[in-house]
Amino acid sequence: MRITVLTVPGCPHTALVRERLADALAGRTARVELVEVDDEREAARLGMSGSPTVLIDGVDPFAVPGAPAAVSCRLYRTPDGRAEGAPGAEDLRRAVESAWARETAG
Repeated sequence: MRITVLTVPGCPHTALVRERLADALAGRTARVELVEVDDEREAARLGMSGSPTVLIDGVDPFAVPGAPAAVSCRLYRTPDGRAEGAPGAEDLRRAVESAWARETAG
């Protein structure tokens, strides 16, 4: 499994998303790469719709249809409607488990 975290330089939520990813992986082996993006064209090429964007095997499991590429902060909604600067721990766990299941099945 390959996980890429796309951030803008100095993103205040980088540590939070990395912590939540470590918890979501629960000891599984994955290559986690942090990529800083400061250009709109690069954001569009990589599929970044705000910082942080998490790509699991090249796919953003939290993508919002029609969201444009962005070199800005990204907010994620929690089940109770609050906005946070990183995907929720449970949402990340489900995304990792889904990718892990696809990888081990095929």
